Amino acid sequence: MSNTRTLRVRIRPLTTAADFAACVELQELVWGAGEETIPPIMLLVSQKVGAIAAGAFDPDGQLLGCVFGLTGLRHGRVAHWSHLLAVRPDARDQGIGRRLKRYQRSRLLAMGVPTMYWTFDPLVARNAHLNLNHLGATVEEYVPDMYGPGDRSPVDRGIGTDRFVVRWDLRKRARRGSRDAARVGLPPIVNTTERPGGAAAPTELPLPRLTSVRVEIPRDIHVLRDQDPQQARAWRATTRRAFLYYLKRGYRVTRFQRGAQAQRRFYLLVKP
Repeated sequence: MSNTRTLRVRIRPLTTAADFAACVELQELVWGAGEETIPPIMLLVSQKVGAIAAGAFDPDGQLLGCVFGLTGLRHGRVAHWSHLLAVRPDARDQGIGRRLKRYQRSRLLAMGVPTMYWTFDPLVARNAHLNLNHLGATVEEYVPDMYGPGDRSPVDRGIGTDRFVVRWDLRKRARRGSRDAARVGLPPIVNTTERPGGAAAPTELPLPRLTSVRVEIPRDIHVLRDQDPQQARAWRATTRRAFLYYLKRGYRVTRFQRGAQAQRRFYLLVKP
């Protein structure tokens, strides 16, 4: 699929039986068929009470990506929970996910909803870059195995379903986090050691109480999981340990960084 084709997309609500069927098909393509799939009837009726179910369509009418979320109360305030965002594998890295989230944002602001929440796997670098750097979402908590062990999921099998819960203040524009990065320089990495040749190995290290630290993740956890399951589980264990420790002590995840070496990826955590 060419860049020209994927970039020429129209984003609109899902309204027809064909739209709903395409959304179900896309969910199953990305996450596999299972009881977690949002069925057509829910995609239809939930929109009657503030849900958003929308898709990005190419000029031929093919569904390239979809988003679904519910509006309700969180901590006693009106908020939107974005449950899923899916993009076809052959249409990724074209900005479609970012455009779907911004479409969601515009719809919610028109409804008077100021805040959106969702989850993502901290080990998935693509999602971290989108959510933290492009959208400016804020990490609220780290939840181990939020959706269970994930044994039957083609995405989560072998590594579990640990998630960040993030909040997006829809009335604020994203800030790139450069001030935090400039202020702290290059803080220590607390969950890896360096192998010969510069590659990182997940390692359980002492966790220092410094002004800022970095937590490293692999470049592509799913490729690694298929090639070396034991190593992938080690990445999960060491990052889980570090995130739980620092977030409990008031540190904030302020940015997702790519190191000078293209293979390496880091979260920057800062103590306010």
